[in-house]
Amino acid sequence: MSGSNLDLKQQIKLLENVPGVYQFYDSSDSLLYVGKAKKLKNRVASYFNKVKFENKKTQVMVQKVADLKTIHLDSEIDALLLENSLIKKYQPRYNIQLKDDKTYPWICIKNEFFPRIFYTRKKVKDGSIYFGPYPSVKVVKTVLELVKDNFDIRTCEHQLNKEKVDSGVFQTSVDFYIGNCKGCCQGDVTVDEYEQRISNVKQVLNGYTSKVLKSMRFEMQNHASKYQFEEAEKIKRKIKNIENFQSKSVVVDSNLTSLGVLNIVSDEKYAFVNAIQVMNGAITKSKTTVVQKKLDETDPEILYFLLAENINNFFDHVKEIILPFDLSFDYPINFLFPKRGDKKSLLMLSRKNALAKKIEYLKTEAVKNPETSISKLLKIIQKDLRLKELPVTMECFDNSNIQGNFPVAACVVFKNGKPRKKDYRLFNIKTVEGPDDFASMEEVIYRRYKRLLNEDKPLPQLIVIDGGKGQLSSALKSLKKLNLTKKIAIIGIAKKLEEIYFPGDQYPLYLDKKTPTLKVIQSMRNEAHRFGITHHRNRRMKGLIKTDLSAINGIGEKTITQLLKKYKSINVIKKISLKELEDFIGLSKAQKIYQSFKK
Repeated sequence: MSGSNLDLKQQIKLLENVPGVYQFYDSSDSLLYVGKAKKLKNRVASYFNKVKFENKKTQVMVQKVADLKTIHLDSEIDALLLENSLIKKYQPRYNIQLKDDKTYPWICIKNEFFPRIFYTRKKVKDGSIYFGPYPSVKVVKTVLELVKDNFDIRTCEHQLNKEKVDSGVFQTSVDFYIGNCKGCCQGDVTVDEYEQRISNVKQVLNGYTSKVLKSMRFEMQNHASKYQFEEAEKIKRKIKNIENFQSKSVVVDSNLTSLGVLNIVSDEKYAFVNAIQVMNGAITKSKTTVVQKKLDETDPEILYFLLAENINNFFDHVKEIILPFDLSFDYPINFLFPKRGDKKSLLMLSRKNALAKKIEYLKTEAVKNPETSISKLLKIIQKDLRLKELPVTMECFDNSNIQGNFPVAACVVFKNGKPRKKDYRLFNIKTVEGPDDFASMEEVIYRRYKRLLNEDKPLPQLIVIDGGKGQLSSALKSLKKLNLTKKIAIIGIAKKLEEIYFPGDQYPLYLDKKTPTLKVIQSMRNEAHRFGITHHRNRRMKGLIKTDLSAINGIGEKTITQLLKKYKSINVIKKISLKELEDFIGLSKAQKIYQSFKK
């Protein structure tokens, strides 16, 4: 290892062009970056000889470097593996980070007398054997269920050893009496017999089911030849279980074995790298690692790093590794870059898994960071509707009337793409006679924004009109009167084909049905319609009350509301009998209403 109090230029001059790892530190001796190199001197010097950097982050990082340390190694592969180890251990600020490396479950075969098999998220160096990592606990539990049902592995928590088993100090567990345990603690199972069971489990977990199945079929036939049909049937069921388990994982070709697959999907901030192991045509392991980019790393750079991460653990049983492109990785394993066939299909399957992880991860991040998701949504709306500003505040208008009676209008407000109900407003149409939606829209738009201007309140960035060209033109007249045509964007949405109309455009815009922009606009339109209809119904009810029932002396609003709530209309109330009215509101009130309507 090297590192001194010399200035950086002197340190670089003294470096040798040998394989190794370099570490950059800032003035407070904090580790900034770890890198590997085939030729240390050339690689380190390249950072400080550049006039123009690939990105600003690298430039900022280099400006902070105050000290340098290097570790010389025998080969580039050693440098790569050490770099990977140091990054995981220290997580320097400017290196990529593995976001969820420790979340995957493993299956552990414990290093103990009569080994137990269970799942864990921690690997302990005690001689135990680990299989995985697996993509989820659900998968692990399925595998363990298979092991439990077919290989008679003990599930008790006894700390067994030969002396205790021979002395018979253990009490049998409930599992023993119901047939799930074969009595290892009682000496009913020999060490050799149990070791064979464990060996079979290892074979299955590694994907080598053919040897296990061959042995089990021989055992089944042996029992059958001795007329032990019950035992033969038990083994037959176990064979079927293992075959079913294998068939769920078969990919393309049962001849594919000892094979690893690595593929990547990335964006500006993250990369998602999927690794798959295939044994005897079955996927035995799969995981996807999330990588946070720090210096705009390329896909090959990230994949190179993750290959080193997986080469000695996840891919410990493979002889070939399929990659999407050549990484020039010098290691005693064959690397393949298929263009067609079954291996290409596996590469695409790996990419599909990486893409699925990306979608899942970004959805989770959106929930954790709602501001980020809101910003993305508003930018999409801004782009789709060709807006000059982000539509932080949007308002939607809808008219409601029945044959011109009790005309009303509703204004709903959406802030950051979500309803802001406390800002909703209702309007009773004042200047329009009869069913004239265009004139009503003109009145409401004028009243709404005239008031906002008078009260010096902020204006929305977008107005949505429920209607086509006619309603949009009417709304635009009011905006022109108020000199707001250049200050607020406005669109109309026609219901039948969900056409979006812009002022002055001859033809409408048809948005993709899956775009969030259309979903938000539809949500605003539906909310305005609901809000307006509710207000209209209330107005109509009050109108009916005033014109008929309220004219009857001694009948209050509470009684009128009760009657209309039950009978829905005045015409129905006029037709019901005095007896029915009396049963509902009492004799005195019933007689007043009955006599009034009779006259």
